[in-house]
Amino acid sequence: MDTIHIRGGRRLKGAIPVSGAKNAALPLMTAALLTDEPLRLSNMPRLTDVKTLGKLLAHLGAELSVEPGEHADTTTIRAADIKSTTAPYEIVSQIRASFWVLGPLLARCHQARVSLPGGCAIGARPVDLYIKGLQKMGAEIDLVEGYVVASAPGGLKGAIVRSPVVSVGATHTLLMAATLAEGETVLENAAREPEIGDVARCLVAMGAKISGIGTSTLRIEGVEKLHGATHSVIADRIEAGTYAIAAAMTGGEVTLEGVDPETFDAALSVLRAAGAGVDTEQGAVRIFRNGERLQATDVVTQVFPGFPTDLQAQFMALMTTADGESEITETIFENRFMHVQELARFGADISLHGDKALVRGVPKLKGAPVMASDLRASAALIIAGLAAEGETVINRVYHLDRGFERIEAKLGACGAEIWREKA
Repeated sequence: MDTIHIRGGRRLKGAIPVSGAKNAALPLMTAALLTDEPLRLSNMPRLTDVKTLGKLLAHLGAELSVEPGEHADTTTIRAADIKSTTAPYEIVSQIRASFWVLGPLLARCHQARVSLPGGCAIGARPVDLYIKGLQKMGAEIDLVEGYVVASAPGGLKGAIVRSPVVSVGATHTLLMAATLAEGETVLENAAREPEIGDVARCLVAMGAKISGIGTSTLRIEGVEKLHGATHSVIADRIEAGTYAIAAAMTGGEVTLEGVDPETFDAALSVLRAAGAGVDTEQGAVRIFRNGERLQATDVVTQVFPGFPTDLQAQFMALMTTADGESEITETIFENRFMHVQELARFGADISLHGDKALVRGVPKLKGAPVMASDLRASAALIIAGLAAEGETVINRVYHLDRGFERIEAKLGACGAEIWREKA
């Protein structure tokens, strides 16, 4: 199993091109199932999750081709003939986003058999919201031997679906399903994440009729058929936020290229409050710090446009050396503090109190062997290692490859002493 090694203490200085957003690329890939014409997606990130979902789409009958580019790939997906409507456990268990094929398969083929994704290291993330929403649209759904077996013999029907909680996955699934449903579907209390808007704009380019994009109420007028389109994936705001935190942690100066500052404004606001410098312009963000110690700052994770849960671990790493005590409250996932014990191996002073973590800043961290528990925790350990004295060795880095493209190369180009050792 690969490991990542870091010799800390170097300031980051340079520019980092931000990759396409994983959380947009994956649902965009599933949207290709809604049409028999090609969907061409540019600015695609090179990640293991993208490859895994590609395998599922191929299993269902889609044809995929990849054109490599300098910084990103262009992937063309054509699902002219869907040969299977079963998404097997062997693939769905590897990537939760593969469950989202349920909506497009049911909308286009009027049937689907999709494995339940199972548990998750950072929380259960139940799929009952998906199921209840599709049932309101006329689907008949049973749970059989670990699979969601769904059918809509006469096709899906428009409905008003109000989610009791904001769910990105349910919004993606129901939005795609509604594009081919008969009549109007209204999704109330829908997720507002930028990735939702990106998928909606792609669906509109494919011929869907959607209004309310970017708001909590989406109205979809079903159409008989969607066609192919070309769409560029938005930049990854979580990757951008991670590198911004890394620059603040090391006291460096980094320009993030190709990203919209508004998509992660909550994170940038918190960095400003902590004492980091932030300059924004169209398509770029510059993060800098003059060497003074950062100030402890409290955060509460929230759905967009609040502070994202996917940056909670990284921000906690930043606060480990801040001046004072910071309180970090996790409201999205009930088990997303597993990185705490690993940050403690660097010498961090963190105590847990239910959904809150109290971080008491220490003057410095010291490198240590650590183990990643999930994707975002992996990034937090890298951030801590960049600032720590001595060498840090991070194990289980396969988590990183699911969501961060060439992280060693991008940080190394900015002066970090970081390298990967193959197993």
